[in-house]
Amino acid sequence: MALADEEPMTSQPHRKGLKRAAFAAGAALTVVAVAGAAPGAGAAPQSKPGVPELKLIAASKSVTLDRWEWDGQAGVNLDLGTYVSVDNAPLEFKVTRKSYKDPVVAEQILRDGTKTKTKKLPAGLVNDFSGLPGFLEVSVTDASGAEVATSKGTFCPNNASGRIRPDAPATSHYPQSCPTNPFTLGSVWGVEKGWAANTSTIDYDKPVDLPVGEYTATVSVAKKYRDLFGIPDDRPTIKVTVRQESDGGEGVGLRSAAAHGGHGAHSAHAGGQAAGDTGHHYGTRGADAPTPPALSHALEDRGLAHHLGDGKGHTDGSRIAPALKANAKEPTGRASVPANAPKPDLRSLPAWGFEITDGEDGDVPGRDYLAFSANVWNAGPAPLVVDGFRSPGQDLMDAYQYFYDANGKQIGYTPTGTMEWDPRVGHEHWHFTDFASYRLLSEDKTKEVRSGKEAFCLANTDAVDYTVKNANWHPYNTDLSTACGEQNSISVREVLDVGSGDTYTQYRPGQSFDITDLPNGTYYVEVLANPAKRLKETNLNNNTSLRKVVLGGTPGARTVSVPPYDLIDAP
Repeated sequence: MALADEEPMTSQPHRKGLKRAAFAAGAALTVVAVAGAAPGAGAAPQSKPGVPELKLIAASKSVTLDRWEWDGQAGVNLDLGTYVSVDNAPLEFKVTRKSYKDPVVAEQILRDGTKTKTKKLPAGLVNDFSGLPGFLEVSVTDASGAEVATSKGTFCPNNASGRIRPDAPATSHYPQSCPTNPFTLGSVWGVEKGWAANTSTIDYDKPVDLPVGEYTATVSVAKKYRDLFGIPDDRPTIKVTVRQESDGGEGVGLRSAAAHGGHGAHSAHAGGQAAGDTGHHYGTRGADAPTPPALSHALEDRGLAHHLGDGKGHTDGSRIAPALKANAKEPTGRASVPANAPKPDLRSLPAWGFEITDGEDGDVPGRDYLAFSANVWNAGPAPLVVDGFRSPGQDLMDAYQYFYDANGKQIGYTPTGTMEWDPRVGHEHWHFTDFASYRLLSEDKTKEVRSGKEAFCLANTDAVDYTVKNANWHPYNTDLSTACGEQNSISVREVLDVGSGDTYTQYRPGQSFDITDLPNGTYYVEVLANPAKRLKETNLNNNTSLRKVVLGGTPGARTVSVPPYDLIDAP
């Protein structure tokens, strides 16, 4: 396959201190440069109907990589610009687990026109939802031919992709990243026919440290995947020039805020951290960094492709959530919710990411806090849509939940509490109250020891289960820059779409319990969705989750241990 662009590529560094669990391509990479043929050339190769034809290709014969130094570590991100091209049929996988007691099951979906077949992947091959593990094998040799580094990478088919033929579909209807939330329940991975997906994965905890110099990288697909998918044993070689970073680089959080149009205080936040302010953190929700796992910078730079809705070629049943723009004015007339109105189904995930801290913004210095991450998600079949309306001069907004029929027509609304402005650094947006609450319970689960967090800004930060009915694979508001309004907003619309969840990490202000005076022992962290039951749902009996924690240590040096949750060992 001829490559249209053989100019060297460069890759900006990512800092360990600003790491994200991401599948990232280089900042300067243009996806469409992976053109497989000149315009007008080459229809899709003929193969078995419905079976994708895969090939490992390289976008360029040479790349330039920056060797970065950060927080006592040094390394090079091996973003080599290799892709898996797909032709003849889409490459598609459905990945699910029945419960947290059951293993992950991955199936390949084979589409031949109106016919669909499934092919179960070998048991144990896929253990989570981040992609195909050990898919890519990289060997780096120096000028003398000696091997100086090796790596194996997970391939996320949803990673940055682009067309390789001019007659390929103009947009991809598959999700744009692979979820890494430990409590994900279902995912869909895919590459359109006539497209190629970037294979680069960056493990920020295990940087490859190469001295400045010239190298050769040889890239191949692991034999088990070549055999499984009929991939030729092509082994592209790429000339690698490693140079020493000299300008301090650009923090990943700052780049992401700019790429996603972060507004006002959010952008200023990211800039402060990148400049060396250690008061805030980047993470699933830290400083409003966009999630699910970051799109490659190539895809960020060319703009997010929005889902086109149901129609020809769309087999997933996705739908477009109502626009994020709130109604022009507060509703009048009698509130009503038709009995047959589709409603959301809010469910809480078990908490994870536990840490003992001495507090974040707004906490009391010198005290011990139990911090954690929590998520409430929407199992559908309808999105949660909440509008807030503010009377001039008031600090609260009246909130209303809206309901829509299958065609997106509004068919009802009901009052559902309030929205309040949160001025704390790290928030600075409108929070919908009574969305979820957290409680720390005693060992026998009968006594509430601590409580907190009922006000949230809703955003589709995590793809929890994209296999549920009406799951929207392309939710619009995946970061806070579009979902939560500004201090002078007169109205706000917040949406939690079907299949997505909203994570607040342990790094967010207020995301903790003060445990300074609590004795050591066993407790349970309860995450409760819709605690006041003001929101209308399809089911109110699945809103609670519990996670066991064991506190130890001494004041100022407290510890927390977190037993596995069924098969999920995510402390």
